Amino acid sequence: MGKGMEWLKDICSEAKKVAQRSSTRPSATAASTSKRLVEPHVSNQLWRKCRAAGVKAFTLPEKPWVSALAVDVVTDAACCLGASETRLGLSRCGDSPPRAAITMSVLDALWEDRDVRFDVSSQQMKTRPGEVLIDCLDSIEDTKGNNGDRGRLLVTNLRIIWHSLALPRVNLSVGYNCILNITTRTANSKLRGQTEALYILTKCNSTRFEFIFTNVVPGSPRLFTSVIAVHRAYETSKMYRDFKLRSALIQNKQLRLLPQEHVYDKINGVWNLSSDQGNLGTFFITNVRIVWHANMNDSFNVSIPYLQIRSIKIRDSKFGLALVIESSQQSGGYVLGFKIDPVEKLQESVKEINSLHKVYSASPIFGVDYEMEEKPQPLEALTVEQIQDDVEIDSDNHTDAFVAYFADGNKQQDREPVFSEELGLAIEKLKDGITLQGLWEVMS
Repeated sequence: MGKGMEWLKDICSEAKKVAQRSSTRPSATAASTSKRLVEPHVSNQLWRKCRAAGVKAFTLPEKPWVSALAVDVVTDAACCLGASETRLGLSRCGDSPPRAAITMSVLDALWEDRDVRFDVSSQQMKTRPGEVLIDCLDSIEDTKGNNGDRGRLLVTNLRIIWHSLALPRVNLSVGYNCILNITTRTANSKLRGQTEALYILTKCNSTRFEFIFTNVVPGSPRLFTSVIAVHRAYETSKMYRDFKLRSALIQNKQLRLLPQEHVYDKINGVWNLSSDQGNLGTFFITNVRIVWHANMNDSFNVSIPYLQIRSIKIRDSKFGLALVIESSQQSGGYVLGFKIDPVEKLQESVKEINSLHKVYSASPIFGVDYEMEEKPQPLEALTVEQIQDDVEIDSDNHTDAFVAYFADGNKQQDREPVFSEELGLAIEKLKDGITLQGLWEVMS
């Protein structure tokens, strides 16, 4: 540890000398923007000592705010000794303020509406904060993967969950964001024979899955009405959850409020720093999102839901101190800057946004508003405890649970060719209920 401290002091001392020398001349690498492994700007004697000890050195990519070559010299020894972090996330020698911690957005941890999962744990079947159970349907058969097995279908504001009543660990979770199409078709059920069923086509990570659910109770349309209506409510409420640019947000210079949305602050004279000269506009802070629009052009706007916000900071820019908002990776990882004057108002706004973001994270508003006439029981009361089976699993005959759900997965051979008048060529005969127009819509 003593040698490590000695190396660190030597390197930092050399870095200060280089900074003093290089500040009097322009940087030769000011145009470089890529990280690279280079020899540090230190004396040959010290460099040989570092190499002998296996110490490497890096320099930060040059930016307009980097004034000298040796401002950020990073060594493995310094990292081991707890050097603080810079704006780019690299370690930094010498005295420097610690970088603001990047908080994970709610969306980065949200998977329920954006994934298709099979045989999930009982913990993953529970509702997350903001998720609400809308309907519960008993006697539902998973005709595609578990034909003849009676189960329960749970409809929430983010996903649908099916699990077997006899074996609860056999289950699946389908997020609404993965759904491409919902239709009703005739299916062959072991419990009901030929009957009307709910077909759901999904796409998750470039893989298509098809689900078929049949209501074992005859004459009940509730399966179709619940799932279709809640999915439609999810599709029409994306403004709560999605990062939006140039949308119809403003009407008569006022923000068009969403249901359950309340404006907490409206700030005039806020500059958007997306261009060299900036754009003057108005800033809205609500309990669901942050909205900015240009005063000269209402259609030049941005809506950032708290669900998509990864971090909120105050940073220095060429315009002075600015509010910097970083969006989640799933929304594209945008970094947006806003100039709010005076500084006291900027600090007050950041404090207010952080407070509202914290409240939202504890209880998100996803915007899917749908109520059944008959209130279902809570999901916790309907979840059956999984029992560990006293059996030995034969791994030689292992099959993946999702294989049965591949779209057109039961196809053994190509169907007979037929002439298509629409395309003017021979194609494979389509399955019953499928049209060329429908296939084009799925592709798009």
